[in-house]
Amino acid sequence: MPPGAVALVLTAAVAHATWNFLAKGGSREPAFIAAFSTVAAVVWLPAAIVAAAVAHQGFGGIELGIIAVSSLLDAAYFVLLAQAYRAGDLSLVYPLARGTGPALSVAGAVLLFGERLTPLAAAGSALVIAGIVVMSWPGSLARGREAAASIAFAVATGAIIASYTLWDSRGVDRVTPLVFEYGRELLRASIFLPLALVTAGGRGSLREVWREHRLAAVGVGVLSPGAYVLVLAALTMAPVTYVAPAREVSIVFGAVLGWRLLGESEPLRRVGGACAIVAGVFALALG
Repeated sequence: MPPGAVALVLTAAVAHATWNFLAKGGSREPAFIAAFSTVAAVVWLPAAIVAAAVAHQGFGGIELGIIAVSSLLDAAYFVLLAQAYRAGDLSLVYPLARGTGPALSVAGAVLLFGERLTPLAAAGSALVIAGIVVMSWPGSLARGREAAASIAFAVATGAIIASYTLWDSRGVDRVTPLVFEYGRELLRASIFLPLALVTAGGRGSLREVWREHRLAAVGVGVLSPGAYVLVLAALTMAPVTYVAPAREVSIVFGAVLGWRLLGESEPLRRVGGACAIVAGVFALALG
């Protein structure tokens, strides 16, 4: 993977871990999603206009369709992830979702796009995915209907991650990354803002979210699009089979935040998984 793509992916990983840390304290109801999506639509508008002008971006039916499909997948991602977190713990859901995503992305890129892995890059992909699971897998699995539901929703979330990663890797051939991501944010806001208004609480719920989780909403609204723009830019420089696993290095930064700021347990297991991820990223870069 080119050094420039590696730099983009690692920067995106820091931003991704940071906005996930901020979102951890925010509500997962539609009102919170509507709040940070609206922030993103406002904050990123000037940059999207400039990017469209510089790239001479055209908007025909194909371009709008590409963004619309990606936006629907993105909305499904947030809904499924919220359901998974309602049913199970973060330590079970997050590694399953984030680990399943790149694994399916790599498989899909090989099967659908004919991409090929060098042995070193294949080993790197395997190390990243294995490191995610080892680092975050819970010491003992919960039992019963709730555990089964959380696993099902987490795996479904991973499938959505793989789907939009594969779709977007081709979408950036027609739409410049920043404009692409802005379109996703705008459509997500147009979906969740009306939804938040008609659900229990309506405007009162939105006001409550803004009053109690304003910092989280602004942080996610700024960092989430920025992180994904960097990933989309990396996809213009390197194949999905390299970018999809490498971006999951964000879990390393997330583990550091969780360990240092939230006092999460089992640091030795997490460090071991982190080392596997770092080794995998280097293998991907060299491969």
